[in-house]
Amino acid sequence: MTTTTGKDNLLFCDYYKQWITVYKEGAIRPVTMSKYLMAHKWVEKLVPELSIKDLDRFSYQKLLNDYAAEHERQTTMDFHHHLKCAILDAVDEGLIPSDPTRKAIIKGKPSRNKKPKYLNQYELHKLLDDLNLDPEVNLDWMILLIAKTGMRFSEALGLTPKDFDLSRQIVSVTKTWDYKTNCGFQPTKNQSSIRKIPLDWQTVMQFAQLIKSLPEDVPIFVKGKIYNSTVNERLARHCKKVDIPVISIHGLRHTHASLLLFAGVSIASVARRLGHSNMTTTQKTYLHIIQELESKDIDIIMRSLSNLNS
Repeated sequence: MTTTTGKDNLLFCDYYKQWITVYKEGAIRPVTMSKYLMAHKWVEKLVPELSIKDLDRFSYQKLLNDYAAEHERQTTMDFHHHLKCAILDAVDEGLIPSDPTRKAIIKGKPSRNKKPKYLNQYELHKLLDDLNLDPEVNLDWMILLIAKTGMRFSEALGLTPKDFDLSRQIVSVTKTWDYKTNCGFQPTKNQSSIRKIPLDWQTVMQFAQLIKSLPEDVPIFVKGKIYNSTVNERLARHCKKVDIPVISIHGLRHTHASLLLFAGVSIASVARRLGHSNMTTTQKTYLHIIQELESKDIDIIMRSLSNLNS
């Protein structure tokens, strides 16, 4: 496609590509960058001839509607958020007279039936009992560690023996492993993701034996190219074998957080353990559990008050 020149005739898709290059390239993680670039591809596909000066509420809503025709509502919301920052900058620069994203209506296809997000305590016990924890490192060891710590998949892949301080019963998360493009160690998702996670004594004993003869600076779980799908398939086989809901490896992170919340651990502590940048993320992710716990709290409050003598 030939780029139209001049600010008056600047195409929206070209402006957005320039904006990504100037403001996002080198400032965000590769996985996030890929989402912006994918959004640009869709803009190019859906509105290849739309000039930025002609971007108004009507044309923007039509763009969202066309995108929503092929995507679920949450995906459309993400697309909207990826475009909005660039569009607001264009408004500030005087390229667009007013904010076309104001009062945008987010539509989308009905959500597909998704896998359960987490297991209950009984189901998790059945899963862990079925793991094949050989003396040599295998993927079941990583499944165990994520279940016990709530780490992200990339964080677990980034672990080296040096990250374990077994005398203090902690494991330090300071980096991740880029399993998508196989580029080695990468920074954590955000600054809050750098954390020390306390380990229970049983996990300490197990990993003391597992890592004692491994090289200090070499990733424990990375043996050549590793795929998220490979670990998910292994986890699914265990789930099916013991007749529990099939969850993803990320579902083990949700399982960990859910069990902590049901056990009465504060939202602040769970947020720190998961490496969330703020408690709002934790509250949004686990709103259904928090609401369930609040209902139980109300029952406890009422019982306590009824036992007070007047």
